[in-house]
Amino acid sequence: MLTDPITRPSSAPARDAGTKPAQPILEVIDATHAYDGVVALDNVTVRAAPGEFLTILGESGSGKTTLLRLISGLEKPYRIGALRLGGVDVSEVPAFQRDCTTVFQNYALFPHLTVGENVEYGLKMRGVPVAERRTRARNALELVQLADKYDRRIHQLSGGQRQRVALARALVPQPAILLLDEPLGALDEKLRVDMQVELLEIQKRLGMTFIYITHSQEEALTMSDRIILMRKGKIDQEGPPTAIFDRPVSAFAARFMGVENCFEGELIELSGGQAQVQVGERRLRGRWSGRSIPKVGAKVAVGVRAERLHLGPVAPTAPDHNVLPCGAGGAIYKGKYLDRTVTTDIAPIKVRIWNASAVTDQPSRVWWHKDDCIVMDL
Repeated sequence: MLTDPITRPSSAPARDAGTKPAQPILEVIDATHAYDGVVALDNVTVRAAPGEFLTILGESGSGKTTLLRLISGLEKPYRIGALRLGGVDVSEVPAFQRDCTTVFQNYALFPHLTVGENVEYGLKMRGVPVAERRTRARNALELVQLADKYDRRIHQLSGGQRQRVALARALVPQPAILLLDEPLGALDEKLRVDMQVELLEIQKRLGMTFIYITHSQEEALTMSDRIILMRKGKIDQEGPPTAIFDRPVSAFAARFMGVENCFEGELIELSGGQAQVQVGERRLRGRWSGRSIPKVGAKVAVGVRAERLHLGPVAPTAPDHNVLPCGAGGAIYKGKYLDRTVTTDIAPIKVRIWNASAVTDQPSRVWWHKDDCIVMDL
């Protein structure tokens, strides 16, 4: 069990009906930044609540790390409306005076110092007395389950242990916000999954605001209270994990969040949140999840997850299913499941099969429920 040696205010209490929401602990208003004429952030506004686990998600070059560097003070924005921490504008405040610390992907630990000395380093630079900083460093190491490694050298630690030392060093100043720049990227898969759970537990225990940068949809879905999905310097979509996963607003968001099958089509009808789309010679039905209501005839995207599809010789005849004739394609064994591609007259379609023994050698139909079909902005 983790102890709680670092005292921080708990997360915002549950609100009663009618009470005002808590003031954001972080506000980035209308931030624009560029490198050598290339726009990295394009008028971006981001807010985070006290005690929130906010994930900034996106592919390489989307602007997510640039945003983190603006918040931390490592970059000065080309133009910004305001940058407030705890209600105070810190746009002109240097990094070392901001109430936030950063955990980097490469950990940035000093190899010539012991574990304890690495964790104490920031406190030493702040002039904290020796006895106090050692006590706080030991408490931080206890929090990350490295209390017995205080006198070890960095080269004696595993990758996961080094990641914990970097986390303890960032936590020991007791910041209002912890910034994490892809901190699990260098770990193997098993350790990365374990550390996701540990980070979430530490965040909830301390009630601290975490702003987490990643390109991994799995990390974002596992840990976040809210996700901001970025694309080319702008916010493409934001919301709780369930909304980002189940109701992507665009073809980009859908593909990034793992929707394997996306097709372009023309909107035929939209009524009561249900859409009909012409894709090639086929008419497909699904639920609308785009940003706004398009006009009939507009180009839209249709998406369906591979695990929501079914194969067989005979398909349901009920009108609440989309059904396509298909032919057999290739298959890839993934251990827990089998990914099979079938050919159709609109596009190749990937189907995820969890019971490989039930695979039909020569399927003639592929089908899915219309509520599992997402229609969104192209």
